[in-house]
Amino acid sequence: MERGASASGEVNGMVASRIAALLTLLLPGLFAEAHHWTFRADGSGTLKQLLAKAAPGDTITVHGTVQEGTITIDKPLTLLGGEGAVIDGGAEGDVLLVTADDVTVHALTIRNPLHSNLNDLAGIKVQACSRAVITANILEHCFFAIYLNGAHDARVERNIVNGDPSDLDRMANGIHLWKCDNATIRHNTVKHHRDGIYFEFVTDSRIAHNTAMHNDRYGLHFMFSHRDMYDDNHFEDNGAGVAVMFSKQITMRRNVFRANRGASAYGLLLKEINDGVISDNAFTDNTTGIMVDGCNRIDVRDNLFRMNGWALRLFANAFDCTLQGNTFSGNTFDVSTNGDLRNNVMRGNYWDRYAGYDLDRDGHGDVPHRPLGFFALLVERMPYAMVLSRSLFVNLLDRAERLIPSLGPESLKDEHPLMRPPGRTSVSEATCGDMGSNLKIAILHPSFFIHPSTQRNEKWRMMNVECRMACPQATTHHA
Repeated sequence: MERGASASGEVNGMVASRIAALLTLLLPGLFAEAHHWTFRADGSGTLKQLLAKAAPGDTITVHGTVQEGTITIDKPLTLLGGEGAVIDGGAEGDVLLVTADDVTVHALTIRNPLHSNLNDLAGIKVQACSRAVITANILEHCFFAIYLNGAHDARVERNIVNGDPSDLDRMANGIHLWKCDNATIRHNTVKHHRDGIYFEFVTDSRIAHNTAMHNDRYGLHFMFSHRDMYDDNHFEDNGAGVAVMFSKQITMRRNVFRANRGASAYGLLLKEINDGVISDNAFTDNTTGIMVDGCNRIDVRDNLFRMNGWALRLFANAFDCTLQGNTFSGNTFDVSTNGDLRNNVMRGNYWDRYAGYDLDRDGHGDVPHRPLGFFALLVERMPYAMVLSRSLFVNLLDRAERLIPSLGPESLKDEHPLMRPPGRTSVSEATCGDMGSNLKIAILHPSFFIHPSTQRNEKWRMMNVECRMACPQATTHHA
């Protein structure tokens, strides 16, 4: 009995000693206070030395201009910009390389990584880590500006990204994500890069309140990226507009797609997308508002299509797509296709060309509207036929289709077109930004679409869109 009690006491003593040793190791870390360091570029030492000295959880505030090549952050800490804080990569590689979880980079100006055709070098690169926070930074003259590779739960917010407009051929993407999930990309402005925002294999993420303008190729470009939400963004004057490819379960709401012009430019290109919702967006002054190619189960609803060359190009390989509650006004072609569209549904849209009547006054036309005309089909098959636009031949063809609607193609028609534009707004005035007073008036007052002065100027407006479509660089002035 005494021997058993002795053995039990020895075991308890060993357990107690191990717990004490473990507490000795852990308690200093648990109760240690994070230190706040200040680094001045004109002082002694380097930022790299201070980063090596700092402990996990510390904060470093940088003052002045730092040029030390690639600076690596390999522990969880916060790097803040103070007075005149600039980190210049000196064209030696990445500028900031983040390889640890829980790192924050805030309020710094970062510039001049190496431009390379072999390596993806960036102003800020986050490499295979979690919960990175990149906020309120200015990135200038970067190859890639912000590059997230294998990052989880990252936040990229309120950054200003400016490439070099005089050297766009040497610019890569502004905000680039590869194999990331649960990312939040909000309130960023990206200009003068190849693609403004680029995603590949990015899932369950939210992209909201960003502005992408004057980029060489796409304002937004993503592929193989599922269950993402794109809300309240502004895409304007990008070389090819916005491209969404090979993805599923996407939602795009309250975005502005404006002035994306060119032979291969689209407000929004949807390529092989399954199960998407495109709602409450504004498509204005684009060569093509939306192009739908090889998509299934896309719900296009409550959008504004105004002053585009083609409002909607719906290819025959699209199935189970629905077009409802949209407003079409002042477009050269409202709908175009390259084949039969019997597997898609169109209902309850407003068409400024609709010449029907509403005897029962339920707000819907009593006869169907066929937005797909002979001339639109002709141009789709023979683009050079555009030279006939506004000719006597086309005017006679349009009149014949109006007088005898059954002459038009039966493959796509709106059985219950709206007599007036929807009373609710497609996109808020605040979201539109600087889209122009005419669009704001149209959104706030739907009667703008049928105002007599608008009807008198409609012919000029249509010709203006066609001129831009044929020659995107041309500028047409109206006295």
